[in-house]
Amino acid sequence: MSQGTQEKTEKATPKRRKKAREEGQVAKSRELTMALSLLLLLVFFLGTIPIGLGYFQQFLHYSLTADVTMELTEANLHRRAMEAARVAALIIIPMLSASALFGLAGELTQVGFLFTTKVLTPKPERLNPIKGLQRIFSKRAVVELLKAMLKAGMFIGVAYSILRDFIPVLLKIPHMAITDALSEVGMVIFQIGITIAIFHLIISVLDYAYQRWEHEKNIRMSKKDVRDEHKDTEGDPQIQSKIKERQRFMAQQRMMQEVPTANVVITNPTHLAIALRYDGEEMNAPQVVAKGSGEVAFKIVEIARANNVEVMEEKALAQALFHSTEIGEEIPPELYQAVAEILAFVFRLQKYYS
Repeated sequence: MSQGTQEKTEKATPKRRKKAREEGQVAKSRELTMALSLLLLLVFFLGTIPIGLGYFQQFLHYSLTADVTMELTEANLHRRAMEAARVAALIIIPMLSASALFGLAGELTQVGFLFTTKVLTPKPERLNPIKGLQRIFSKRAVVELLKAMLKAGMFIGVAYSILRDFIPVLLKIPHMAITDALSEVGMVIFQIGITIAIFHLIISVLDYAYQRWEHEKNIRMSKKDVRDEHKDTEGDPQIQSKIKERQRFMAQQRMMQEVPTANVVITNPTHLAIALRYDGEEMNAPQVVAKGSGEVAFKIVEIARANNVEVMEEKALAQALFHSTEIGEEIPPELYQAVAEILAFVFRLQKYYS
């Protein structure tokens, strides 16, 4: 299979998920937002309906008991209209505000806070009529159609089953007091609404699960995509290897520059070499300024001899120093005695030949 047609079988990486989120690609169900909003709105409505009925009752009482001889002037009609608008606003505005708030809460529950303008960026492929037809007859469009049919059937069925049981009560409404009639109608509406909301919530949960599955499928990556992302993040392995090799070379060069400052180089005799420096005024113990094995050890010895640094063969001590101390560190206390004897000998030689 060619690289351009590789199947996207790998789960999205965190970087891919972040990029998709920045582009507005998130798992989100409008149905779940609507269902939560409707359910919470009905609960809010149940809690505030006594207040709304109180406002409405006051308005009716005022309208029916006001001076019936009031002239139908423009000013009087305007005053009545403003009063009706005020009552309607007191009932409707809280519900609309609550609806908007619950809708926002539903979005935040699913997606969290996300602000992006990339979804508004015009895309040329959206103007392609062939792609437009493909979207119309796509699997997603079929799912949306089936979902709409299921919702419509559910809503009609729920409304019919509830209204059928309430028909005897509804037939008595014309003979009821206005408050009792409003209460009965409100109860019927509420029962229809709460039943629909519960069924809608069940459908929306299934829809959200489907949206999550589809989202995960859409952001999947091919093995090549994963490799390319890894290269972009970590760098090309060959380039990284060359960089590390260059870093090792430069570190080795700096280490070799320290060899002439050593007092003695202890060898194994050719496999290992450890260069030691000691300054009683600046150091508490001798310090390793260079060490290496194989060719590096040979180079350390070569530089040491070229700069008149004593080279002494001490196999056991060389092994202990090589494995217990890193470059720039002081030697461990258990090696003080052995190293002190060698340094004392070296200092005596230097004093003798000076």
